[in-house]
Amino acid sequence: MRPPSSPSEDEEPRAAHFVQSLERGLAVIRAFDEHNPELTLSDVARSTGLTRAAARRFLLTLEDLGYVRSDGRWFTLSPRILDLGYAYLSSLSLTEVAEPHLERLVAEVHESSSVSVLDGEDVVYVARVPTSRIMTVSINVGTRFPAYATSMGRVLLSGMPDDELEAYLDRVELRPLSPRTLTSRDALRAELAKVRSQGWALVDQELEEGLRSIAAPIRDRNGRTVAAVNLSAHVTRMSIEHGRRKLVPQLLATAERIEADLRVAQAGRPRRSAGA
Repeated sequence: MRPPSSPSEDEEPRAAHFVQSLERGLAVIRAFDEHNPELTLSDVARSTGLTRAAARRFLLTLEDLGYVRSDGRWFTLSPRILDLGYAYLSSLSLTEVAEPHLERLVAEVHESSSVSVLDGEDVVYVARVPTSRIMTVSINVGTRFPAYATSMGRVLLSGMPDDELEAYLDRVELRPLSPRTLTSRDALRAELAKVRSQGWALVDQELEEGLRSIAAPIRDRNGRTVAAVNLSAHVTRMSIEHGRRKLVPQLLATAERIEADLRVAQAGRPRRSAGA
């Protein structure tokens, strides 16, 4: 069970517009994950830091709205919760644009490919075409991993303005996810400078032993890095030399094709007027 996620007394005061009840309701939803798909009222209260009475009100409200199910003791999320994520994905042309290109790349190289975006300190998968399962955890659209230990995360971090990157490095906890994970801020800063310079990232077994991945940036029409695309494989199938010589050029070409289609999609999207 994750530690309570409610605001602590040490946090800065919230803005006047801040709706704390919305924050708490979202905390209740986030209490459920792949490790905790079923929770009791006590579990939710403990995970979120809410009182049992408050947790009960939020759970029952979510149940009334159809986002939560209950047998009287155990609570689970219902399929309707997917509507919340779909509202984001359906407004983002990136997913629809990227999938055909991922399918083409995977057919060529026979390794899994994904697209992710940066959300806080994590990468979030928004598109994926797998070949075979190569990790101990399953990866689906919506899966999150710490950005610092992933190839897509490093591409996205390297595309940040310097001040935003330093703010990220100041607040992130660099936990060792495998024996190879970079946990030094100076080492990570140097690696991100290398990624920025060469235009792609390679991560060797830092997220999980046996997993090697390469990633390239996807930029919008203004040149900002908005997403990343990767190829991932077991180390027995992707040597570092093979990744650099053979897979990186194909990955960069795929990123360019996604960017080209994304620019067309964005150019064709109607813009709202200032008064809308």
